[in-house]
Amino acid sequence: MEELFIGWLKEYGYIILFLWSIVEGEMGLIMGGIMSHTGDMQYFTTVFVAGLGGFAGDQIYFYVGRFNKGFIQRKLHKQRRKFAIAHLLLRKYGWPIIFMQRYMYGLRTVIPMSIGITKYSAKKFAFINLLSAWAWAAITVTPAYYFGAEILVLLDYAKAHWYFALPVAGAFVYGIYYYFHKLEQHFLKKRNGRFSKQSM
Repeated sequence: MEELFIGWLKEYGYIILFLWSIVEGEMGLIMGGIMSHTGDMQYFTTVFVAGLGGFAGDQIYFYVGRFNKGFIQRKLHKQRRKFAIAHLLLRKYGWPIIFMQRYMYGLRTVIPMSIGITKYSAKKFAFINLLSAWAWAAITVTPAYYFGAEILVLLDYAKAHWYFALPVAGAFVYGIYYYFHKLEQHFLKKRNGRFSKQSM
């Protein structure tokens, strides 16, 4: 099964990378960086394709917000806190939030939809989104490309010592979740505090 998957990656690497970048991101980009290191993919093409995938994904979310505001309000009411945070970040930081949102887990899909709901220029969003997608792809792919050999050694070790690697990976994922949960709470407190002052 593993050999079959690797075979697919070598044969359809760019297609898989493009689709993966639309849906998720970093793991696919790291994979692309490693395969560029081993010579199965080309570095600049990998960055280009991954950036296009990331761009396409955020454009989809943007237009979901632009043309389906009522649907979002009905179906995503459980995410209303995150939409409130996204609006707060957009007002506070402006267009740089389009760059920043790619590194904000838990808000990566919400922010493009939130921007789409507003009257923000679709052309301006697309231009900034494309540049930020290529920057994100280069920032993520490049370390995997340069340190591909070390990453492969680490993956072999993790495969051989899965009982040690799994808890470490779990702790890492929980740490990311905990950090962004605290960040979300911080922005919510600031937002609630501001509204309290306005109501006084």
